[in-house]
Amino acid sequence: MYKLCIFDLDGTLLNTLTALTYATNLTLRSFGLGEITIEDTKHMVGDGYKTQMERALCHFGHENMKYYDQSLSEYMKNFSANCMRGVKPYDGILHLLSFIRENHIKMAVFSNKPHEQAVENIETVFGENTFDMILGQREGIAKKPSPEGALFICEKLQVKPEECLYLGDTNTDMRTGIAAGMDTVGVTWGFRDREELLAFHPRYIADHPSDVEKILKKENTEALKN
Repeated sequence: MYKLCIFDLDGTLLNTLTALTYATNLTLRSFGLGEITIEDTKHMVGDGYKTQMERALCHFGHENMKYYDQSLSEYMKNFSANCMRGVKPYDGILHLLSFIRENHIKMAVFSNKPHEQAVENIETVFGENTFDMILGQREGIAKKPSPEGALFICEKLQVKPEECLYLGDTNTDMRTGIAAGMDTVGVTWGFRDREELLAFHPRYIADHPSDVEKILKKENTEALKN
């Protein structure tokens, strides 16, 4: 029986592409570089802002890595001021979260987004008490795909990894959940395509949040029978 759902943030709970693209482009413009598109952003994010900026600079030529160190502080300044720009939940997410809460299943968020902005995104959109725990990228806990953060959440919420369902939209998320010993759900409404998710053999694929409700109903009903 699943007692905890751990959600990725960007591309799983919230569509944050506008904010991510805007902050990245503000940063690139400060170095006289071009702009990326929202489609570019889909393939640059997911592994933390440092990797994101590395990919964005290399997009305009590897010689631009000379701006890398400076770009990190510039990006965080821009992102801190604009992390809520255009942010909205995906269709069906609010209903899914209500279903999970009504069924007394705990919920957490684990993101490679900087911790303060992860909390701001989640609490602004969903309120302060919807999730039992929010964990963004911070010192002392390895970022995804390390399972360290996912296991830390389980420990804090007193749930075994095998009782956890891990949901995300990228290969990074699939690798994280599998490494943590959790059942994984690859969601196709986010930033990456079905093929990327299937390559990492998640237990489930969900095309809409309502599919997650069906998974939880089926698995927890069968667990009660046994």
